[in-house]
Amino acid sequence: MKYAYLFTLLLFTTFAGRAAVAQPGISPSGFLEEQSSAKDKQSEEEEEYSSAQDALSEGEYDDAVKDFDSVIKMHGRKADGAMYWKAYALNKAGNKTRAFAVIDELRKSYPKSTWLKDAGVLETEMRGASVNPEKVTDEEEKVMALNALMNSDPDKAVPLLKKIILGNYSPRLKDKALFVLSQSGSEEAQQVTMAVAKANNNPDLQKRAIRYLGMNGNKANRAALKEIYNGSSDPSVKKMVFQGWLMSGDKEDVLAVAKNEKSPELRREALRYMGMMGGCPELLEMYKASPDPETREGAVGAMLMCGGSSQLAEIVQTEKDSKVLDKAISTIGLVGGEESLVALTRLYGTQSDLAIKKKVINGLFLHNAGKEMVALARKENNPELKKALIQKMSIMSSPEITDYMMEILNK
Repeated sequence: MKYAYLFTLLLFTTFAGRAAVAQPGISPSGFLEEQSSAKDKQSEEEEEYSSAQDALSEGEYDDAVKDFDSVIKMHGRKADGAMYWKAYALNKAGNKTRAFAVIDELRKSYPKSTWLKDAGVLETEMRGASVNPEKVTDEEEKVMALNALMNSDPDKAVPLLKKIILGNYSPRLKDKALFVLSQSGSEEAQQVTMAVAKANNNPDLQKRAIRYLGMNGNKANRAALKEIYNGSSDPSVKKMVFQGWLMSGDKEDVLAVAKNEKSPELRREALRYMGMMGGCPELLEMYKASPDPETREGAVGAMLMCGGSSQLAEIVQTEKDSKVLDKAISTIGLVGGEESLVALTRLYGTQSDLAIKKKVINGLFLHNAGKEMVALARKENNPELKKALIQKMSIMSSPEITDYMMEILNK
């Protein structure tokens, strides 16, 4: 059976080869030449397309149009994409008439192209105010039309956007309409955005509006965010205001909340956002001014966000509350840096409390300070502390730790 199979395979390949050679006008060398030519054309198309894209990204629209035109004439795999980008470049160059003509040609020549939707959006954008967004069915195109209308005629656009936001439309379309409104300098558009941010009849949309107020953090929007925070009893809304303050860089209002907020949960949130906004000096001020251990612990934890090694180095030397000190030691270990390392090793040397020393060992472990831990282990006379150091080092890796472990094994 094995030989019969091999014989059949040999016959098949032999006759298949002869058939290929026997076809008129095709020789083995000719077939290879055709394959090589096709690869060369594909490579040429890729190079031309890439060159056109480079010209487009550099704002050389006339050169981009010429290069994309060369790709189109090759009638290869990238021809339809080149037609879309040619229309895009023509529009950027201020030649909308030719751009529309290229899009029409794209539809005729490539009726199943995946670029047709993008072309439709571009066409809508080019038409701008001449298009009625209410008659556009595709959501993406509708948003593009509204955006174009907002740029050309805000007085007409705002009522349409407001209608979408308040009407029976998809959450996605409402969100996009709200974003377009929030980015406008129109006073009416800003008023609509603020009204949505203050209303609580649609919580999801309200939270998005609050975020968008922060993205465009002018004086009026900051005032609105403060008003929303003070006027709301919903913690989730208040937490969203923190995001708005973060986007607008409004540390002043966040600090005011951290100092005056009665809710421990929201006070911790304010401290966390202070850290995210780089407010380590303000956090140290809060830490020193507060008699409340929970607030001090929150301020210490938030210093991780802003890399407050100098502030934490000061805190670990003075803090008396064991829970807050524990937080400070672990946080300074995570912050890292030479200043943190010096503070931890100094603390280990000045403390007599075994519990605190064990916390420092954990902080050094978090810092991955193998060299320093070996040095401490060599000097340590307390068996319990030495054991704690060796246990941590056993799951670490450094040349110093390896040498020290070998010493222990060779004793």
